[in-house]
Amino acid sequence: MIESHASARPGSPPPRGGSGGAGTPPARLPVGHGTGRFLVLAGVFVCAACGLVYELELVAVAAYLAGDSVTQTSVVLSVMVFAMGVGSLVAKRLRRHAAAGFGAIETLLALVGGCSAMALYAVFAWTGDRGGVWADGPRCLLVVFSLVIGLLIGAEVPLLMELIQRIRRQDAGRAVADLFAADYVGALAGGLAFPFLLLPFLGQLTGALLTGAVNTVVGAALVLGLFRRDLSRRARRLLRAANAAVLAVLALIAVCVDDFERAARHAVYGAGVRVALHTGVQEVVLTGGTDGRPLKLFLDGRLRISGRDERRYHEALVHPAMTGPHRRVLILGGGDGLAAREVLRHPGVRRVDVVERDPEIARLARRDPALAALGGHAYRDPRLRLTTADVFDRLRRVPPAAYDVIVCDLPGPDATAGAKPYSQEFYGLARRALAPGGRLVVHAGPVSSRPRAFWTVEATLRAAGLRTTPYRTVAPGGPARAPRDRGFVLAARTTPGLRLDPRGPRPGTLTQAALTEQARAVARTRLPGLPPSTLVHPRY
Repeated sequence: MIESHASARPGSPPPRGGSGGAGTPPARLPVGHGTGRFLVLAGVFVCAACGLVYELELVAVAAYLAGDSVTQTSVVLSVMVFAMGVGSLVAKRLRRHAAAGFGAIETLLALVGGCSAMALYAVFAWTGDRGGVWADGPRCLLVVFSLVIGLLIGAEVPLLMELIQRIRRQDAGRAVADLFAADYVGALAGGLAFPFLLLPFLGQLTGALLTGAVNTVVGAALVLGLFRRDLSRRARRLLRAANAAVLAVLALIAVCVDDFERAARHAVYGAGVRVALHTGVQEVVLTGGTDGRPLKLFLDGRLRISGRDERRYHEALVHPAMTGPHRRVLILGGGDGLAAREVLRHPGVRRVDVVERDPEIARLARRDPALAALGGHAYRDPRLRLTTADVFDRLRRVPPAAYDVIVCDLPGPDATAGAKPYSQEFYGLARRALAPGGRLVVHAGPVSSRPRAFWTVEATLRAAGLRTTPYRTVAPGGPARAPRDRGFVLAARTTPGLRLDPRGPRPGTLTQAALTEQARAVARTRLPGLPPSTLVHPRY
């Protein structure tokens, strides 16, 4: 991709304005060669930062829309790196017109990269529920954007190398070192700016649009300001017009981005959206809860709470673990207060510690009337104490034998962002925090649709030295639908298997007799492939 140049004789100074390629005249610059070279490297810095922001933007939007961030990151990175190599090869044909080619590439990259996040979100919002060929629309578009952006970023390198060499001929190794140093430092700046500046202060869509605008301005300034004499008058007019058009499009979209987000949310969540906010940790959307409509809480686009059947989940999660000593209870996650509501129904509870990483969830659980009522106003109970922290870090600071019960009310193990609380290290810390005879309960995801994930969680708990009992709840799936299930694993530090309160069921809890019988069967067999016991709440 980069041609070497013949070395000058020892002691002889490099020729000023030597050609960057065979037959290519030196650039005629309006500034000195040293200043020109510095400006080109500054342009490399900014363009590299913008390129990495586009890459991270695609990863963030894809993980939000499709989940499984490891898969989405792998797809984006592998496709973009491949496309960058292809783009570098293709750009060799443009080296004789390096300035014009670089200006055109930056203009197109700014348009495609700036609009990529909004295009992905639009396809997901308005075609995601159609099924059929539309079901994979966001994923296909993700690959297309990764390919196009990668091609354009890869094409920058040979052209920038040509421009640097046309300013002042030097050894190819030194030129490559300077170019990639500016490129990598710019990538560092873009990688830090995205999570700490663009995402929290501007959001995904506006951040991408601003990055496109910066990319357009810098690319046009570098070409039209430094290498304008290399362009014909017509080429300069076309480049100015193209950059002005791209800036106008990005500005127009930026003005409409709030309306677009509201319309997209209504398309995804329905017209009952009451709360929609970016907390710095995740996107929180609250719908319903008024006029007889069921309340629903979505985190990063995924339904976490549905007022119609949340009791089935939280009763199954909490009550089996509460059969035994339960004076001190730790809830990991559960900032919505719904698991705490079930824990506080047991009269023997003296203290409940809730650890939630997102303070906005707890704030909504306190102040939103519908969500607070659904949670039984658990935050008003003086026995409940809230800590805002990462659950893993908080568990590391818990003294040994501090709790009788630990409830893991966390996203399912299929969500990569929540994989750390499903690790053997995490369960080892939980085991240390449990008092003798203490219990830990974990939501391990649906059994029927994701059996591998469920049994992996169960095996990981056993590997951490805990005695496990898997069980699940089954809910009707509606007409022409299979029943829905939720899988749980109850783990004990020293007690072999599940022990239930011999006094029988309490009001509103699970059917204790059926639970006891099936739990004993599971405890006797202990086979990894054994279907977990089924708990059906009498009200359903």
